[in-house]
Amino acid sequence: MKLSTIAERLGCTVVGDPALEITGVAGLDDAVAGELTFLSNPRYSGRLGSTKASAILLAEEDESIALAQLVGADPYLGFARALEMFYDAPRPAPGIHPTAVVAATAEIGEDPTIGAYVVIGENVKLGPRAVIHPHSAIYEGVRIGEDFLAHSHVSVREFCSIGDRVVLQNGVRLGTDGYGFARRADGSHHKIPQSGGVVVEDDVEIQAGSCIDRAAVGETRIRRGAKIDNLVQIGHAVEIGEDSIICSQVGIAGSTTLGKNCILAGQVGVINHLTIGNDVLVTAQTGVGHDIEAGRRISGSPELDNSQWLRCTAVYNRLPELARDVRRLKKKLGD
Repeated sequence: MKLSTIAERLGCTVVGDPALEITGVAGLDDAVAGELTFLSNPRYSGRLGSTKASAILLAEEDESIALAQLVGADPYLGFARALEMFYDAPRPAPGIHPTAVVAATAEIGEDPTIGAYVVIGENVKLGPRAVIHPHSAIYEGVRIGEDFLAHSHVSVREFCSIGDRVVLQNGVRLGTDGYGFARRADGSHHKIPQSGGVVVEDDVEIQAGSCIDRAAVGETRIRRGAKIDNLVQIGHAVEIGEDSIICSQVGIAGSTTLGKNCILAGQVGVINHLTIGNDVLVTAQTGVGHDIEAGRRISGSPELDNSQWLRCTAVYNRLPELARDVRRLKKKLGD
């Protein structure tokens, strides 16, 4: 594909030979002659001298770079869109595999791809162009919109609702029972029926091994455009806001509400019944035990404002030295 064609599709300006043939897309270190790479983080600019790529995506023209350049506002987004031009993920053959079990009452939309050993329960409504890979199970009463994609070993429990263009990666568990038990007088536990459901809105992706619990009453809701990484636990009656990003190994306890455009980095833990505002960033391994106002940046356990946490960690590294100084001062004072 000519560099000029890529530039036109991405809305970039070409610096160099527009007729240059591009055969693929790769990172700075892996690219070879004929491939397009990108630079979005200045910390990697030192690798420009060693890359073997023929062209590069940049935010601004750089006369010191010998490569052909595609100049656009967001090189990382441009790189993602360029990848789509060269990589088309394989789609299994359309149709319903003979080993699949589809209930007679299920309504299957046009052009389905239903793989081997898939089970689709009673009164399911499956929208057009769904792709369900082998060994997945869709329980009774589930409603699913258009262009659904479920990779192998996905399970969607009873009466969940899924919007359009939702992607569930391998082993996602959607609508599993919430963790609800009432303690009896003798100390044993009585299971609380989890009668609510899970609602997943349009353009959500949930990645491998993540679990989204159903509510005891009401619903758990994942709002439009949210992206949930691998091995995430979302408790019952939680609400995840639009376009929020939940990174790997995050756990969110029940009845917590997360605003839109939030980022929870890896291994964040959030206790139950909290409200977290819009545009909040929670850094990795933070323990959140209180409500958080919109727009804040939070770190540490228990959570602190990120700037205060950075000051605290700087002091923490000096604690042995400070303790020694205190002992010396106490000795001088005769204490």
